[in-house]
Amino acid sequence: MDAVDALACAALLAVMVVSVPANALVLACFACSPEIRRQAPALFTLSLALCDLLLSVSSVPLTLAVLIAGRRAPDANGTATGGGGCRALGALETLLSGGAMLSTAALSVDRWLAVVVSPLRYRSRMRRRHAAAALACAWAHAACFSAAAACRSWVGYHRLYASCTLRTVRPARAHFAAFTVTFHALTFALSLAVLCVTYRGVLRVARVHCRRIDVITMQTLVLLVDIHPSVRQRCLEEQRRRRQRATRKISTFIGTFALFHTLSHTQWGVLCKCLTYSKAACDPFIYSLLRHQYRKTCSDIVNRILKRTRMNSSEWQRPNGPSTILQSERRRK
Repeated sequence: MDAVDALACAALLAVMVVSVPANALVLACFACSPEIRRQAPALFTLSLALCDLLLSVSSVPLTLAVLIAGRRAPDANGTATGGGGCRALGALETLLSGGAMLSTAALSVDRWLAVVVSPLRYRSRMRRRHAAAALACAWAHAACFSAAAACRSWVGYHRLYASCTLRTVRPARAHFAAFTVTFHALTFALSLAVLCVTYRGVLRVARVHCRRIDVITMQTLVLLVDIHPSVRQRCLEEQRRRRQRATRKISTFIGTFALFHTLSHTQWGVLCKCLTYSKAACDPFIYSLLRHQYRKTCSDIVNRILKRTRMNSSEWQRPNGPSTILQSERRRK
């Protein structure tokens, strides 16, 4: 194993350690919080978490095992295609990758509707059935490309990426090239264009709100002429941070999406594949776990587990000692 493969193994192991519990925690929050389940955007977050979790427990361990084994095809015969199991995993990876990209685009459209189009009537217009219909279209879109690749045997073991993914077949290179261009144009390129357009509108509205808050803050500072200079300086610093916060968040959304998907089909091979898989470890924090509602739900889940553990320990200790006055009196008699 060379240095590149060793670095890739370390990266894949880190992705598995972070991605599996983080995405499982997002699913647990969805299952335990009725407030989260009532929200239509939670369905998009659920879809994204499922895609990332399934990728983390299927494709990532296989790529790690292939690298440890010296990039040999993951089947008993060692054929170039990787066997039927590898072809099935390649089709599954195509399905999950398309589903994750379109779920991310759906999240951006939802934020655009909530902030730009109709912020006052968003809750009455955006229902769970609308989100479910959008997800059904997204998954049907991804399933069509995955089924087409599987039927044409365009999935299997690719030595360059050390994984089971889309691969070309010599007699049908022209058809595979057309399929690849169409797949990336209607999934990655379309999703990236949707992210850029929607978050541009969200950023514009956020800047308008920041200007209004800055005007109110400056009027307050002018009225409070005797305010201490240090307090005034802190207010001005808060203004500056507020202006940069929205730009930083939106740049993170678009930057991570573009970075983790554009590099997946370049000559960098396995390192770019590791970078693509690392999106599964970043998505739960970018879209879910850093939000206040999910943090509160996680805290409630931890408290429930600790409370149940304490109750079980107290029930286990109760027969061993006099836990009540009545038991003490009985033992004295």
